[in-house]
Amino acid sequence: MSRLLVLHISTLLMLGAPPAQAGDSGLAGINRATWGLADLSPDALRSDPGLPAEVQARIAAMRISREPMPQLVVEMDDQIRAANQTPDPAQRQEAKKDWRQAMNALGREAATRSLLRDLYSPDQMREQMTWFWFNQFNVHAEKRDIRAMVGDYEDVIRARSLGRFRDLLEATLRHPAMLRYLDNDQNALGHINENYAREIMELHTMGVGSGYSQKDVQELARILTGGGVRLRPDAPRIKPEWQALYLRDGLFEFNPARHDFGTKHFMGHTIHGSGYAEVEQALDLIANNPATARRLSTRIATYFMGDRPPAAVVERMTAAWRQSGGDIATVLNAMTATPAYAASLGHAFKDPVHYVVSAVRYAYGSGRDGNVVVNVDPMINWLKRMGEGLYDHQTPDGYPLGASAWTGPGQMEVRFEIAKAIGNGSAGLLRPRDPAVAYQPAPPNLRNALWSGGVDRATSEQTRAVLDQAASPQEWNMLFLASPDFMRR
Repeated sequence: MSRLLVLHISTLLMLGAPPAQAGDSGLAGINRATWGLADLSPDALRSDPGLPAEVQARIAAMRISREPMPQLVVEMDDQIRAANQTPDPAQRQEAKKDWRQAMNALGREAATRSLLRDLYSPDQMREQMTWFWFNQFNVHAEKRDIRAMVGDYEDVIRARSLGRFRDLLEATLRHPAMLRYLDNDQNALGHINENYAREIMELHTMGVGSGYSQKDVQELARILTGGGVRLRPDAPRIKPEWQALYLRDGLFEFNPARHDFGTKHFMGHTIHGSGYAEVEQALDLIANNPATARRLSTRIATYFMGDRPPAAVVERMTAAWRQSGGDIATVLNAMTATPAYAASLGHAFKDPVHYVVSAVRYAYGSGRDGNVVVNVDPMINWLKRMGEGLYDHQTPDGYPLGASAWTGPGQMEVRFEIAKAIGNGSAGLLRPRDPAVAYQPAPPNLRNALWSGGVDRATSEQTRAVLDQAASPQEWNMLFLASPDFMRR
């Protein structure tokens, strides 16, 4: 691609070229409701039975699919303990290296499965909301043994991504990945750790300035004492009068011997010492707080509609949240039913994960014709290069939802490289994983049925003028994927 065309596309993007409109086919609506257009109609999205057979088989063969998460974590713990006890220094280092490689493989499997679902799942809204909620309840996979837990953590979120927020909130609280990440497994009577309590209120739910105090954070930390992770199969020794209060669910443990049973004064309510029931009372208060409804409605609207969603849309979503008791699907329906939502189609700038997944979906479709992406490693690496690697955000605030984080010159340069790699077929997404199998890359046809079926009419005149200057099909593909129109949804 000539430097002139690169500069022209960059200028159109920065100046805000006219966004794609819904058009006669309503493709812009489908583009927003999914991870990106593929060779799927709305009917197919509703009726398709599941993932392509090759993708299902690939996921089923993964270790994270074959072994329950508690078993995985215990096995990896046993492996590192054995490595640390190896007398010979060289052998000890080699054993630790093997453990790190095995942990990295578990994290890689989770990321691969996540992207395959984004590419091929017929339940596209669930997959989008899984990413949203994982980002909202972020954990960093590199901390401690979370790589062995992160696939299951994502599954727990995925199962509740369209249900009641209160259920999702408690499910994340009871998951060992969250307890490890924010150190609540170290929160005990006499050794209070406020990390998790602070982030529940500041980031996961109500938000800064919503009316809670530092005293509320301290009291919530006391309420959360005793909630932790136990790898051993046996229960700890506890007093007979506390045994009925002991709770075990997989690796999650509520140990009353580590709990502060004193009376707490939390968010204007008195909570008497009763064990895990205190946690449930506190979660009820947080989940039902109006600030939680408003803040999370705003974040959902920003995620789908772009920066500064209309106040009227947020108000409608907030009302739906409170009337439904925090039913996420109801809140989404309240958002999508507004005229402002329809008017926003084509205006929201794609963050890296939306850009990468949508580019691959457009290039290679649904996989039902046998043309299945078998190697998502390039996608994983592209996301890392753009600063939005899966499970890779170190701090609990998650990746930013605003466009300004993803529109810098460095971001655009990587997007041009991705557009080129996909456009000329050199990305290796379809490359057989067996190196002995011959592979001849071929560029995908992006001037396909989707293009002629409505994308062409929804593409701005400026972009079409640039596309007309393409010297080859490969350059046309690259120009289209690097266009301002394709970078919006």
